[in-house]
Amino acid sequence: MCGIVGYIGHREAGSVLIQGLQKLEYRGYDSSGVAIHESPSIQIRKKKGRVSEMAALFKASPVAGTLGIGHTRWATHGETNDQNSHPHVGGNGEVVIVHNGVIENYSSLRTQLQALGYVFRTTTDTETVAHLLSHHLEEQIKLGADPSELSTYLKVVEITLSKLKGTYGLVIMFQDLPNLLIAARLGSPLVIGVGKGEHFIASDASPLIGYTDEVIYLSDHEIAVITEDEVEVIHRDEGQQKLSIQTLDQVSVDSDLGDFEHYMLKEIFEQPQTLENAMRGRIDEDEATAKFGGLNLSAQQLRNIDRVVLTACGTSWHSGLVGEYLLEEFARIPTEVEYASELRYRNPPISNDTMIFAITQSGETADTLAAMRECKRKGHPTLAICNVVGSSIAREADGGIYLHAGPEVGVASTKAFTSQVMVMIQLALFLGRMRHLSYPAGRRIIDAIQKIPDQIQKCLECNDLIKDISNKYCNFNNFLYLGRLYNFPGALEGALKLKEISYIHAEGYPAAEMKHGPIALVDEETPSVFVVPRGQIYPKVMSNLEEVKARKGPVIAIACEGDKKIADIADDVIYVPDVEDFLQPLVTAIPLQLLSYHIAVLRGCNVDRPRNLAKSVTVE
Repeated sequence: MCGIVGYIGHREAGSVLIQGLQKLEYRGYDSSGVAIHESPSIQIRKKKGRVSEMAALFKASPVAGTLGIGHTRWATHGETNDQNSHPHVGGNGEVVIVHNGVIENYSSLRTQLQALGYVFRTTTDTETVAHLLSHHLEEQIKLGADPSELSTYLKVVEITLSKLKGTYGLVIMFQDLPNLLIAARLGSPLVIGVGKGEHFIASDASPLIGYTDEVIYLSDHEIAVITEDEVEVIHRDEGQQKLSIQTLDQVSVDSDLGDFEHYMLKEIFEQPQTLENAMRGRIDEDEATAKFGGLNLSAQQLRNIDRVVLTACGTSWHSGLVGEYLLEEFARIPTEVEYASELRYRNPPISNDTMIFAITQSGETADTLAAMRECKRKGHPTLAICNVVGSSIAREADGGIYLHAGPEVGVASTKAFTSQVMVMIQLALFLGRMRHLSYPAGRRIIDAIQKIPDQIQKCLECNDLIKDISNKYCNFNNFLYLGRLYNFPGALEGALKLKEISYIHAEGYPAAEMKHGPIALVDEETPSVFVVPRGQIYPKVMSNLEEVKARKGPVIAIACEGDKKIADIADDVIYVPDVEDFLQPLVTAIPLQLLSYHIAVLRGCNVDRPRNLAKSVTVE
């Protein structure tokens, strides 16, 4: 969840670190800090709040040096304050570290270290690691190790890591090594940027853009020894590794706000283009199917699939639920959607012909990664639908499909959701054409999805209307979101978006389930958002809408263009293009995202950095 950045080279480390933390702030923004080696000591500047507040502190009290580490925090252990901010110091300042992850046995280690006389100044799990490094350094020197030799410090790191239970992305500075960084990974991502006479390290590639286009992705149980001129990677069990340098394919313009006030709004408006990107090169009109180059399964293996399990968290779980409906309708394959946080600890019966798909924007979601690894361990083919090239899930999956949505900076996912749904539509078409789906049916699907980017562009024209509607509802504190079939996942996603960024309590339900309990919540102070475009059960949902109105509940309806009937019943109507049922989650997602956005802005919320949330959930 936290963001880590490090630098060693010829530039002033302070500016590199602060710029990097600003790009990583979506990973955590409770507090931030930097540590820079200003010989003969390491100087630290850290502060509660946004990176900008720490940057102001640094500007008022600068530190010069070309070696440093930085951190932006999403709190796991210890409240958010200046003291608990990273970096953390071990012993008497001989070690300084930044950490992303959770040390599960920190409490017992802390007790042992306190008995040895170590004084703890924070309530974090990370300080335990810093003191443990100091303790083992002192031990090694007492045993005769040379404090000027790199091997001594590597031994200290290896001993320390062997005593940790949990997850970590660690970057370590030693006071007596002014020309060296040591990094270690287990479960929390780290990527090294390779430059000329300089090297970088970060939690993801975004801080490296503009400095280098060559990167090394660390794997679990690897330690990196980084100087300004070289990188050495050592695996716990396999020893020194041959460096695998990859080309970074992101561009900085994707992360610029442009003329938009917030990243979330920018990313909502990018969806016509990102949906085109999700289709580009994947439509085979001659065969009336889709095609994917990275599944890494033979045609026979794909035909033998008798069950699909989609595993994900949050918004990705909602896109997976749409995927379940799609795969069962078009490919006739029994499909289940599992919360990754539950699947990783369950032992469900999974046949040899079951295909596992992990769905994730970041490719670093801890629960999804763990669930995928558990399935791989049992010999099942595990594929990924992912947005971030080079992420842990993308690298560890047997194959997969990239979204090509570009960097998503806003914490509340928007364009990734619609891209995931589009990929699921194409996957259902692909598998369906291998089984029972006819050529004309495949052509009908292709013709429909090729119109979607323009239809999404038309949806965006409702932005001003939704802003006006939001003014009416921004002071309500409870919402219901209701839809059926393909629009039930859309209702879940709409409710999640409102909760995430406006802090309004919202619940999504299948519309027919309202009578089984949620209707008790309906009153004049609880608006209901009905996702009710035309379709096979349109009359049924309209009946549910009437039931809410009969109890004086305010209703916002998302409906198809030309639906005059609903305008006579609902309090407010937002119209979307009339599309096939299976495409309705795409066109209805836009007004639901905009409604959440404008309500949150009117309530004075930080839509890009909602409280208590981070973009990549890399801790359990």
